[in-house]
Amino acid sequence: MAGVTAAVASASLLAPPAHADAAGSAPRKADRRAVAAFARIADDVLSRRTQALVEDGAARGGSGAEAFTTRMSGRLKKDEDAALRSLRARKSRLAKLGEAYTKADTRVVVDSATVTGTTATVQVTSSSTLTYKKVRGDEPETTASSTRQELKLAATKDGGWKLTTITSRDDGPVAVDEPSVARINTVKDDGNQYPDGTPASTKSPTTPMPSGKTAGAYDYSAAAKYAEKYWRSYNPAYRKFNGTGGDCTNFVSQALKAGGWKPVPGSAYDYRNWWYESANQSTSWVGVNEWAWFTLSNRRAPNLASAYQMDVGDVLQVDFDKNGSKDHTMLVTYRDRRGMPYLTYHSTDTYRRSLASVIASYPDARYFAYRT
Repeated sequence: MAGVTAAVASASLLAPPAHADAAGSAPRKADRRAVAAFARIADDVLSRRTQALVEDGAARGGSGAEAFTTRMSGRLKKDEDAALRSLRARKSRLAKLGEAYTKADTRVVVDSATVTGTTATVQVTSSSTLTYKKVRGDEPETTASSTRQELKLAATKDGGWKLTTITSRDDGPVAVDEPSVARINTVKDDGNQYPDGTPASTKSPTTPMPSGKTAGAYDYSAAAKYAEKYWRSYNPAYRKFNGTGGDCTNFVSQALKAGGWKPVPGSAYDYRNWWYESANQSTSWVGVNEWAWFTLSNRRAPNLASAYQMDVGDVLQVDFDKNGSKDHTMLVTYRDRRGMPYLTYHSTDTYRRSLASVIASYPDARYFAYRT
């Protein structure tokens, strides 16, 4: 079952007719009844998206969708219908790769809600968990993600609300239960020559290539455990970079340090250095491309020929638009016996998402796999 943060009145009691303000009024904080209505609306729409990925016959409308239908603008209704078709197509692509989900749970928290005149602006955080079907038996139990959305609503004459837009507030790739859209903050290639590395094949199946390292200075398990501990609850010992290019590489650098990577001191702007301090950090610690240049120039992590060869502790980067500049960094924290890597990352905050799922969402992207 999905959940919201407040008890919700029935559709006929969403709010009294006077819930909207006079035209030209200043923004005000929404009252508890309105917040409950907004939570229910967000839960209904976002839960429908997650349920679209659940194996046919397993979905039960966990959001309570049978008893509640969100009113939407005509344009948004078309957009949401398209979003659900996109997610069902992704489910079909995943099924061909041997992946399915048997259950979904979506929970919504209203972070803020304001009313200005006859419109409302609502910020929510949605946490979704999908249960993997045990096709081989050693898949992870679940994959999970936390996304931030902004809703715009218009007051209706009967005292209710109509949803007009819903947009993501995250910088990173779409979550497993979000439709694929071009909202990645891609980085432009500056045209200079750097050690950019060799793209990895994404053809499946391929022969797994375990790291073969069971001892030494680098602790793969420690890196993975760190990432899975802090994928949603950020480590307060580090600064966040959400909204300033994304937190993905900062997060992977933290995990690599936890796994035994040693800092390389020097100028913060020389990509051959890699370090973090309380007041500053090297560009390679937080920058997607700079991290790649650092690790390749220092021979910390060579490229793999196939993304499916990655093992626990390895790193995957993506150039979403193939413009020659990488946009996102992820860490492998689990691998099943067939060799499927599962990725954990920030921006969008995600736990144990399969490589197949990432590729199914971005089939035309360029991928770079690193053996750490």
